[in-house]
Amino acid sequence: MSANSTPAENPLRKLFEEIVYGCYSQTSELNDAEISNYVAGILTDFAETEQLYRIRDRRGRPLREVSDMLVASDPVYGDAYSFPREREVRKHIGDFSLFFAGMFPESAQWQRRNQQESLQALKRAGKESYYIVSQFNVFEFEQEAPLFARLADAFDACADGLMQVRKELDRRRLLPHPNSTPPPKLLM
Repeated sequence: MSANSTPAENPLRKLFEEIVYGCYSQTSELNDAEISNYVAGILTDFAETEQLYRIRDRRGRPLREVSDMLVASDPVYGDAYSFPREREVRKHIGDFSLFFAGMFPESAQWQRRNQQESLQALKRAGKESYYIVSQFNVFEFEQEAPLFARLADAFDACADGLMQVRKELDRRRLLPHPNSTPPPKLLM
């Protein structure tokens, strides 16, 4: 399942499209409907945990660390058995890195074998992965390649935009549902 696999009429996808477009259109670097739609697709797909951790090792276990995903993407020394598989895993690394760098940057300090994966390392892996995906610019991947080149170039801005999306989602959670009864008035 790709980041744009959820049907456009899905209510969650529509909500994410509205919020991402609203946050992203405030900066000229992100005023790109294709990027906004793609990022909304990431958020929609990653609402399902099995999509967030869909890349698996040879034993079928989900990979939860970017460093392990990078090994899985290597067609020479790693687990990628074909160039399309390398592209698939690299695309997921870009999506995964963007999601965590923007929505949960505090989680970038994961412990792994006594080393810290920093937010900057996460962003580098995401940018590099999107760039590699953009280099798959022939055959069935030709039309998508420019989008991934733009995502690589604007990765930091996209992550910053997702921080705004998170704030907007948090803000909306605090608002009462329009069909709910109003909260009681406090007597002073």
